[in-house]
Amino acid sequence: MPLHFETPNPLIALGVMACTAGTDAVYVMFTAAVTARRRTVAASWSSVWYLLSAFAVISYTGNPSYVIFAALGSWIGSFGAVTWLIKKTDPGRATAGPSHAARPPSTSLH
Repeated sequence: MPLHFETPNPLIALGVMACTAGTDAVYVMFTAAVTARRRTVAASWSSVWYLLSAFAVISYTGNPSYVIFAALGSWIGSFGAVTWLIKKTDPGRATAGPSHAARPPSTSLH
């Protein structure tokens, strides 16, 4: 079956991007809840994850050009959620670059 690309509707493209941004932000929160062994919170984030992803999937299966907006939204959502988690757990940490705390103690900067 050949792919049929149409000019994307700007409102649907924005909706796909917003839904995938939300989906990835929720996925980050879901993963954090699973890692923390918080079952009810993880289950709740999981259900929201599927509700948000439904709109995006339905939209870009009808027009493959929306996949680009889905990818952009995915990047924005993950980046934003991880930034929020960092600020929540370590308000003093800079988010612009690699953390010195992530570097093993034996690593030299020279």
